[in-house]
Amino acid sequence: MTTPTPWPRPRSRSSPRGPAPPVAHRVPGPVPAMAQPGAGSAVTAGAVLQLVRQKDELEARIRACYELLRDSGVGPDEPLVDAEGFPRADIDVYRVRAARHNIACLQNDHKALMKQVEEALHQLHAREKEKQAKDQAEALAEALSQSQSQGQGLAQPQAFARVNAVTPESPASVSGLQVDDEIVEFGSVNVHNFQNLQNIATVVQHSEGRPLSVTVIRNGKKVHLGLTPKRWAGKGLLG
Repeated sequence: MTTPTPWPRPRSRSSPRGPAPPVAHRVPGPVPAMAQPGAGSAVTAGAVLQLVRQKDELEARIRACYELLRDSGVGPDEPLVDAEGFPRADIDVYRVRAARHNIACLQNDHKALMKQVEEALHQLHAREKEKQAKDQAEALAEALSQSQSQGQGLAQPQAFARVNAVTPESPASVSGLQVDDEIVEFGSVNVHNFQNLQNIATVVQHSEGRPLSVTVIRNGKKVHLGLTPKRWAGKGLLG
């Protein structure tokens, strides 16, 4: 009897090269969900800082994945099979694939996060500009209001009568009253209680021999006079 020829056994991929060396790095875990400001909520500086911290964490994870590939002796795009189509025995194929997958996911998350950071910064800057514009408008309105109040305080009081004539050497002339003086106050009479010239006549009659405080507007300036109604060579107590 003839002994049957045994079938050739398939070559083991690990026999000529030995077992794959252990890899000390740990493949980074899955990416946590990114925190986003609530819909309709105002963006705050704290929320922007939180996004920036997440960006830093993502970049650290991406660097860790690239370091794993570098220490494994393989780049992000190198083939993971040998010339005969077998998985490479000199690297931990599973970990390299996981690192490459994580890099792709992390880079997508990083791109989305950077967009969130940019939008948040735009909103924050726009709100800050709006606040500055509002503050400037309020400051301008307050300054305008104060200016108006000061202007009103400095404005000339309203006159209620004008001097048409002053007789020389009369009490009115001696006091310094002049033609075209606009009378603002005459004793207790002012624009608020003046009704007619009889009001002035009444004050004069009750103040004979006593000085009266008289305020006039002369050439745009306020002038204070002391007028004492008294009898003199002419008619009346004033002249």
